[in-house]
This record gives sequence, structure tokens and C-alpha cells, in this order.
Amino acid sequence: MANSSKTTTKRKATSVAKNMGAAEGDSMLQEFFEDSLKDIYWAEKHIVKTLPKMKKAATSQELKDAFDQHTEQSKGQVARLEQVFEILGKPARGKKCEAIEGITKEGESIIEETEEGTSTRDVGLVMAAQKVEHYEIATYGGLAQLAETLGQSEVAQLLRETLEEEKETDMLLTTIAENGINYEAAEEVEAE
Repeated sequence: MANSSKTTTKRKATSVAKNMGAAEGDSMLQEFFEDSLKDIYWAEKHIVKTLPKMKKAATSQELKDAFDQHTEQSKGQVARLEQVFEILGKPARGKKCEAIEGITKEGESIIEETEEGTSTRDVGLVMAAQKVEHYEIATYGGLAQLAETLGQSEVAQLLRETLEEEKETDMLLTTIAENGINYEAAEEVEAE
């Protein structure tokens, strides 16, 4: 077993040493990383436009406040991504994120299909917002790890800051749902 452990450690060290310079060149991984940054950059800008619509559709003041807070936070995340592009020496350009576009369209459907002023709509809005958060958590987690692999520790740190904010927002949405709107929605009956 000791040989297996030594081999794994040696492979990791060799891999790290090889990849430390990967950020310098035009590796396929570097290209994938930059393309993924463009994707999440577009997504964040789209989210900044979408959150005010979600706020307007929400009933709960606590949920409205959470959407306001996340709008401001997302603006900061856009700025942080612009910092990442600057560090990489690349222009901050977005590339349409099909996933976020689909998730936000689903959120629009929830608004259309639920009754205005109901907690049931708020439940749907929380679920839609959490789908966005979970996509962002997966994306920022992967990007932070890729940045480390590519020897971009400063970029990785910036991406981790955003990752932590996304996790906090997800927990806030869960708390809002658990502390009231889910129970309020359970009491609502359809108008005849």
C-alpha cells in the first residue's frame, strides 16, 4: 500500500508542476476555463436584469428584500469577474449561458402560472432562485478549482469569494421558505 500512496503523491506533484505554467500558454484547459468565465459573466449580468422582476412578483417583504440584496451582490460579482478577466489579460466578454437562460425562463413561467399576491408564487420564486444559486455554486466551485490547477491563485480566491456568497444566498432562501412562506402556501386554497 505504501508504494501506491507514494505513486499517487508523486503523480499529484508532477501534475501540479506541469500545470503551474498552463496559465501561461494556450492549453485546451485554459481555453475551456476562459470560455466558462464568459458563460458565467453573461449569466451574472442576466441575473442582475432578472432579479428585479422576481422582486416585483414576490409577495413576502422578506423575499423582496432578499432579491434586492442579491441584485446588489450580483452587481459586485460582475465587477469581481471583470477583475478576473483583467488579471488574465482578457477583455470582459460574455457568452450566452443557455442554462441560466433556461432557468430564468422557467422562473418567468412560475410567475405566469401562479396567482399574484400568493405565498404559492413566493414558493415558486424561491425554488427558481435556488436553481440559479445551485448552478452558480457548481460553476464557481469548478472554476475556482480550475484556476488553482492553472496556477491562478489570485483568480481562484476571487472565484471562491463569489462561491461563498452564492452559498449564503442559497441558505437565506432556504430559511425564508422554512420560516414561513412554505407553511403559508400550504394553507392557501384555489379561488373558485
